[in-house]
Amino acid sequence: MRAFLLLAGLCAALASPLAAQSSDLQLDGLNSKQFVSFLGPAAATITATQPAALTLHFHIADGFHINSHTPLSKLLIATQLIAIEQQGVRVTSVDFPAGQPYAFSFDPTNKLDVYSGDFTLVAKVKIVPGQHQFSAGLRYQACDHAACYPPKLLPVVVAVTAN
Repeated sequence: MRAFLLLAGLCAALASPLAAQSSDLQLDGLNSKQFVSFLGPAAATITATQPAALTLHFHIADGFHINSHTPLSKLLIATQLIAIEQQGVRVTSVDFPAGQPYAFSFDPTNKLDVYSGDFTLVAKVKIVPGQHQFSAGLRYQACDHAACYPPKLLPVVVAVTAN
């Protein structure tokens, strides 16, 4: 049931103005192979109504990289964290790490700005007192040494207690 609610929430988020910039996202990315894993946390406790940080950990499969949140070309798809709006949960910003330079072997002069291995995002939130669910989708495009694949959306869910 929880998986169904998450899927319904992500679909609703894709229809919202917040996700309007993601109109080229393929919904099959929800069901097909993911190249990135959400490592957690599964739960967090924060101080209610005060600015707080949710540190979100991810792992990119070996042999793959994803574009950073600031790719060096407008033709590349930036990594984004798309928060699903919920009553009592407000995301004020998301901090992304710096990318790493990468070049394909067939064009070593053309550098990309990518993430590989493990990386961390920090979602800045303000949450009213109570039990809540921080829900978001990590939108990314994975590539290997030879090709890039269609964009994906990885569900990100954290149970948050705001005291």
